[in-house]
Amino acid sequence: MLINESISSKPLLGGLGVSILAIESSCDETSAAVCRDGKILSNIIAGQQVHEQYGGVVPELASRAHIQNIIPVVDTAIRDAGCEISNIDAIAFTRSPGLIGSLLVGTQFAKSLALSLNKPLIAVHHMQAHVLANLISEPKPSFPFLCLTISGGHTQIVLCESPVKMKVIGETIDDAAGEAFDKSAKLLGLSYPGGPLIDKYALEGNANCFHFPEPQVPDLDFSFSGLKTSILYFLQNAGKSHVFKQEFTATEEEKKKFINENLIDLCASIQHRIITILLNKLKKASIETGIKNICIAGGVSANSGLRKAFREMGEKYKWNTFIPALEYCTDNAGMIAITGYHKYLAGQFSDLSVTASARAEW
Repeated sequence: MLINESISSKPLLGGLGVSILAIESSCDETSAAVCRDGKILSNIIAGQQVHEQYGGVVPELASRAHIQNIIPVVDTAIRDAGCEISNIDAIAFTRSPGLIGSLLVGTQFAKSLALSLNKPLIAVHHMQAHVLANLISEPKPSFPFLCLTISGGHTQIVLCESPVKMKVIGETIDDAAGEAFDKSAKLLGLSYPGGPLIDKYALEGNANCFHFPEPQVPDLDFSFSGLKTSILYFLQNAGKSHVFKQEFTATEEEKKKFINENLIDLCASIQHRIITILLNKLKKASIETGIKNICIAGGVSANSGLRKAFREMGEKYKWNTFIPALEYCTDNAGMIAITGYHKYLAGQFSDLSVTASARAEW
């Protein structure tokens, strides 16, 4: 699967003095950033705590919050960058994928701003931007490189030949790794978002205390639905079985007691299995392609257990490993800005007919 080309293109442009304003609104963070010649000058993020009480992002509430946040966030990003809106050379924005209502806010704002300022418009794929977050800070990977992109909605291995030429060579056939973390956390009774809490408790637990099965999926693809089911049954059976059997089903009191008494070991064991699934596939991709420049990216790449295991695997197999700074792992406009900058240099622009898409492919 190759990344889509932009709607229109212009001749290759020089990079000296190029300033990009970027807007990210794919889910529940409203973010704006400014970069000049590939250097991030500002990266402002407004979160939305309203979703915590619902145990997940509520799309309607998210889009309303974006409408409230987008003007002050963009204004702050421009001021913090020390520039004027008239100095911006192009406007980049997240076109896809994501929550359609959230994407529409950022898309329509970017289009209106580009029209009013008579500036070029650059549409960015959210997952491409996660990959290119590795190009924001030193050290940067040289091409070609492999990138494991992991988030709440996506799990992919991407072969990157240049900033604008990428190919997905492996992806999840069902659920994403980030979803596996959050759903497991919910089963354990942890609050939303649960992935970071599993990471926190796992630091104190025994990763080998409980053993969960690793899915046998061919090639470089992933699967996490079976793992989630295994964890569900294991907890319902209070640790007696990974398979649903009526005679093993525990009472609600027994289940809660088992979880409370073993919480840190459960978190460590669940996290260990998710990480081994991810890194075993990444190792296979490196062997098959012969590439040893390896990156990770996406919200789950902020997980401390994954970062540690990734570095250790890199040392074992003589990889050159790269991980974005924590502020560029989760959704942010800095990664949209760096992607917009490279698309600007390649002359890849969009016209005003471009629309948001919840599930546009690369």
